[in-house]
Parts: sequence; C-alpha cells; structure tokens
Amino acid sequence: MSKNIKISEIGNLNKRDNLISIIIIGILFFIFGFVTWINAILIPYFKIACELSNFQSYLVAFAFYISYLLMSVPASFLLKKAGFKSGMMIGFWVMAAGAFIFVPAALTRTYELFLTGLFTLGIGLAILQTAANPYVTILGPKESAARRFSIMGICNKFAGIIAPLLFAAVILRQADSELFQQLKNMSGQAKDTVLDQLIQRVIVPYATVGCVLFALGLFVRLSPLPEIDTDTESPDLVKSNSGKTSVFDFPHLILGAFAIFLHVGSQVIAVDTVIGYAHSMDINLMEAKIFPSYTLTATIIGYILGLSLIPRYLSQITALRFCTILGGVFTLLIIYSHGQVSILGHTADISIWFVILLGFANSMIWAGIWPLALDNLGRFIKIGSSLLIMGLSGNAILPLVYGYFADTTSLREAYWVLLPCYIYLTFYSFKGYKIKSWSFKNSRQTRTISNELYQN
Repeated sequence: MSKNIKISEIGNLNKRDNLISIIIIGILFFIFGFVTWINAILIPYFKIACELSNFQSYLVAFAFYISYLLMSVPASFLLKKAGFKSGMMIGFWVMAAGAFIFVPAALTRTYELFLTGLFTLGIGLAILQTAANPYVTILGPKESAARRFSIMGICNKFAGIIAPLLFAAVILRQADSELFQQLKNMSGQAKDTVLDQLIQRVIVPYATVGCVLFALGLFVRLSPLPEIDTDTESPDLVKSNSGKTSVFDFPHLILGAFAIFLHVGSQVIAVDTVIGYAHSMDINLMEAKIFPSYTLTATIIGYILGLSLIPRYLSQITALRFCTILGGVFTLLIIYSHGQVSILGHTADISIWFVILLGFANSMIWAGIWPLALDNLGRFIKIGSSLLIMGLSGNAILPLVYGYFADTTSLREAYWVLLPCYIYLTFYSFKGYKIKSWSFKNSRQTRTISNELYQN
C-alpha cells in the first residue's frame, strides 16, 4: 500500500522513495509531452486533409487546451475525492477514450469528431497535470523547485521532439510532397478518395496510443508513488493563512495563473506555428516537419543550463527574469529581421530561427512561475494548482488569435501577439509575484482606520 504523506513531511522521505517518486512523475511528464506536441504535426496535416483555413486548423489547439479551463477545478475535487493516484488513473483512461475517438473520426473524415477526441484527451491531461505539478513543487525544497521542473521539462520536451517526428514517420510518405501539390488541381470523388486515404493513416497510431494510455493508468495506480495529504497545514501556515477564505485572497497566485495563461500560449505559438511559417517560405512539409523539434531542442538546452546553474550560480527568479526579457527581444527580431541564411541544411529567412530560439527563452518561465505562484498556499494548494492548470487554456486562445491575424495580415506580422505576453511575464517576474494582498483591500482597511480615528 502506498504511503500517505503530509506536505510538511515531504522532506522526511528517504532518498530512494524520493527518487522513485521523481522518476514516476518524470514518466508522466514524458507522456504529457508526447500527447501534447503531436499537435504540431496534426495542425498542418488536418489543414490539408480536411481542407481548412489557418484559423480552422488552430482549432486543434483550441479543442485540446480549452478543456483545461473547463476541467481543472473539477479535477481538484476529483483528486480530493479519489486521491492523487486513483485520480491520475482516471485521467489516463479518459485520455485513452479520446485517442480511440480518432478511429471513427478518421473513418468518416469528420473534423468535428477529431476535435471531440482532442477535447477528451485534454480533459484527461488536465486531471493528470493538476495532480502531477504539485508533486514537483513539494518533492523537495522550494528553493530548488525550478531544478525539478527543469528535469520534468526535459522529459516533456524530449517527448515533444520524438512525437512529431515519429508521428510524421508513420503518417507521411516521401511521395506526399508531390501528392499535396496534385491535390490543389483535383476535385470531386477522386479528391475525396485521396483525402480519405490520407486521413485514415492516423487510425493505427492513435489506437496504439489509446492502448498504451489505458495500461499507464493501471501502472500509476499500482505504483509506489506516495499519496500526499495537502489538507493539513504546518502551524506557521495555519497562522499566516488564518484570514484566507479562498484562493482569490492570494494575489500572487491569481497573477501567476494569468502569467501561465500567457506563457503557455506563447510557447505553443512558437512550436505549433513554425511549420506553417516555414511552409510560407516555400519549405515543403517533409522538410518543415523537423522545425518544431529544433524549437523544443532549444527549450531542452535552456532546461539543462537551468539544472547546471540553479540555485548554485543563479537564482530561479533571475533565470525567470532573463527568459521573459529574452522572449520579448526574440519577438521583435522575428518581426524586424530579414535576410536568407543557411543553418543545419535549411535555407530560410533568418526570422524563422528566432521563432525557434523562442524555445530557449520559454525554457525557465514555467519552472519559475509555479513555485512563486504556489508559495505558502497550504490547504489551498489543490485548488491553487487547479487555477494554474486553468491557465493552460492560453494554449487554446492565443493560437487562435495568432491564426486570425495570420489570415488577416501575414504569418510574420501575427507574431506581434507575443510581445504583450512577454511584457506581462516580465512584470510578474519583477513585481507581480511579490504582491501578497490586493491594494483595494488595503485601501479599504486604511479608510476604516481613518474613520475610526476621526470618530474618536
């Protein structure tokens, strides 16, 4: 039977139990990345096979991530009722159901049914993320939380490198570049037949993914991962949180949730739009499919640097500030830089390499925000984590905003949507996380004291 451990007792876990827990959570983050980053190839693939506009194709990201907004708070109640491990098993099984929905969707070439499958996958992932991220935060000192998030980030992004390439290898053929050109001149039954055959290539990989996810649910439930009691606070937290009645009494959490919203949205834009941006430069899909892997590789490099430097040489807050500023700089370079360069065997406008470098800028932002936003929440940590997971709906909203501007202006000009994101993230890294009470509450208290003094 797994142990039931209070947050205050996490530091008492022996090295073996702590290592096993970290490995299990690392496996979970690998699965999160594998399922999530397949979207980078699904978006251009569905755009061709289902004949979609840019805006319509980014409904892939919307359907997948909007589930976080709808499911994160219910997920916290599920975890409270069933426990972390049973809750994660349910999450895996919901994801498996979403993967199996791809089979009838492909057989009928129904885009709406694909979106339903993606939405269901997202629901399961929301449950898993709500459970897994608090483990990373509390399985060790909060000063080194960014290091643990870096480890999880490497697992996540390494899966992200593998997933699009593996998926592309399964569903794409060497002759597809010529086929995609021929489709532009085809019509009627002949075109429908080719598109049906093209979309049905997803059946085997997603049926396989569904079976694996179902098995992983059983694995987590039977694993030695400890259950964590998040409802019992230490005496110091009981005292400091005595006047708190809800998560909305923690400004640094609310502002952090919005920071997560903007961060993940900007991260997904950097990964999921790079193929389309490369394609606009006349780089064919077979060659462009590698670009998301470059972006995620840049992210992994950032994680490795974080692991090497934090906290011995660099504080996690300094790393967060550096990355948020760097994101703004790279955004401006995407928009204003011009000129053809040849890198890694690809000749393209230099701006696409700054899209890829956004992966590096994004690397330590998630790891920096989470421990700051969850700091001293005590018994509110489950619902607080749910609120942060709701911020992942930024992955649903911001790519659609990008897609709208890509259709109405250009793919390059659409990257302007990233600039306000990085400006806010910079604000949170310097100021937002320090705000522990709402100013209007302080003002109201000041007015009350002044009135009492006046009356006396």
